[in-house]
Amino acid sequence: MAFRLPPMHALEAFEAAARQQSFVKAADELCVTQSAVSHRIRQLEDDLGVRLFLRLNRNIVLTPPGERYLAGIRAALADIERATHAIARSVRHELRVSVAPAIGSKWLVSRLADFQRQHPDIDLILSTSTQLGIIRSGEVDVGVRYGHGKWPGLPAFKMSDEVLVTVCSPDYPARVGGLDEPRHLARASLLRHPILPWRPWLQAAGLDWPEPAGGVRFDDAVMMIEAAAAGNGVALSPRRLVEPHLAAGSLIQAFAIEAIDHGYHVLLSPDAQARPWVMGFVNWLLAAARPLPPENDSRAA
Repeated sequence: MAFRLPPMHALEAFEAAARQQSFVKAADELCVTQSAVSHRIRQLEDDLGVRLFLRLNRNIVLTPPGERYLAGIRAALADIERATHAIARSVRHELRVSVAPAIGSKWLVSRLADFQRQHPDIDLILSTSTQLGIIRSGEVDVGVRYGHGKWPGLPAFKMSDEVLVTVCSPDYPARVGGLDEPRHLARASLLRHPILPWRPWLQAAGLDWPEPAGGVRFDDAVMMIEAAAAGNGVALSPRRLVEPHLAAGSLIQAFAIEAIDHGYHVLLSPDAQARPWVMGFVNWLLAAARPLPPENDSRAA
């Protein structure tokens, strides 16, 4: 009887954990939970009848059998990856993606070249919308939306928490008599967007103020950011959307105080997870959005 080979997902988990020297980092790379990686490796150890890792507090170390096994399968996995990419590139796939306008124009477009280099076989069709119906109906394969992450019937993957910052044009503080302390916002026009309430930031700043009701309200975050750059007031925005303006000097951060909000999520149409090229885009998007780790990352396993 032929010897039964271990499942591919177990081999991938083992190789990633050995290379990263961390179950946590392997889970991030594979877009699964740490417990899933641990379970797959433990099952692989049971199937092989040997311990592949020594688990020392928060660290993992390959055992001698683990080192031999890694050396034996690494080339085979690389061959499988090359063969898979070669055959996949011979077939083109169409991927329909709907993004919220702000993150599309302020963040995603500058990163598309990297995706196209990695996935030349995928033809992206991009559109902008904040509606959920086009995702539920399958009109698009993937949606990027801002919010709490709970949309019934739609698988959602969080890109990252969003850091909310206050921004205005460089000359705006002087025009309103200075913005030296958060309470000086009473002098300013607060630019508003319906999914970016001011109250969490005001509370972080120690201000027990109600949600602002006056001033200009925008349904487009891009327009709100441009209005702030034009000197129309102070806007509250996810940092990733205003980083180009801050770097260029067309906006300044009005106050150093920041607040953490829900963030952007990648949503999938009901049957999208079954298509490998869709998940290839999702994994790329999540990796692109992931904050860079500190130089000395103490998370080991």
